[in-house]
Amino acid sequence: MSTPPVPPTLYWDDAPPPRRRRRALPWIISLVVVVVLLGGAAFAGEWLARDLVERGVQGALASELGVPAEQADVQIEGLVIPQLVSGRFDEVHIAAEDVSLQGFTGDVAVTARGVPLTADGPLDSATARVSLDTEQLRTLLAGVEGFPAQSLGLSGSEVTISFDLNVFGAAIPVGVGLTPSADAGALALAPASLSVAGAGIDADGLRNQFGPLADAVLRSWQVCIASSLPAGLTLTGVAVAQDRVVADFDIARDILVDSTLREPGVCG
Repeated sequence: MSTPPVPPTLYWDDAPPPRRRRRALPWIISLVVVVVLLGGAAFAGEWLARDLVERGVQGALASELGVPAEQADVQIEGLVIPQLVSGRFDEVHIAAEDVSLQGFTGDVAVTARGVPLTADGPLDSATARVSLDTEQLRTLLAGVEGFPAQSLGLSGSEVTISFDLNVFGAAIPVGVGLTPSADAGALALAPASLSVAGAGIDADGLRNQFGPLADAVLRSWQVCIASSLPAGLTLTGVAVAQDRVVADFDIARDILVDSTLREPGVCG
């Protein structure tokens, strides 16, 4: 007699079927796209803010100083939008070529730090540099009585000039190398090197050779710079660098709020 088959045992699983795992990659890509779009919007806003500020400064230079906008270069250091929010610019650079000052022209560069947005407070600090090429320096010194401006040149660290000293009807060429310096708001030029007909000589030798005629050669010269600039600029140094005469200035911190500092300065 055969054994009847045993029916199979059935097991019931009440657990729900496993969820389909959502892919994370599209979400990551979407997040990256959103971040890039936000970054692009912030960049566009930063670019627009920078452009507006720099153009505003150029416009002010044009209206106040007559410097054409295309002639001035304005740079704001750092991100502009946070500085607009804070109400101060950390550092501003302004440069312009061939700026007309009273009596001469020159290239001007200004660096200002801690600049209040509404110009209603002091600067943290500021400096300026005015540089003149040979022709601009010649124009500045042309009004100094007795100065041989037409012979002026620049060589190394010196401003060079020349004289013709007449001795018994003969014109003897004498060359002078002048060292520039700052003296109470004036550009001072003092003899540093001498030559006669191309040969070096010292001051005593020149006096022995030419007597009183040497006085015209050995004198120092001065021309007032301060009267051509605002009183808030203090001349701190003058030097010859790269075939230009460079004058450095400290700018008074209160120049934006004290109108007297924006009046023409004086020497002495």
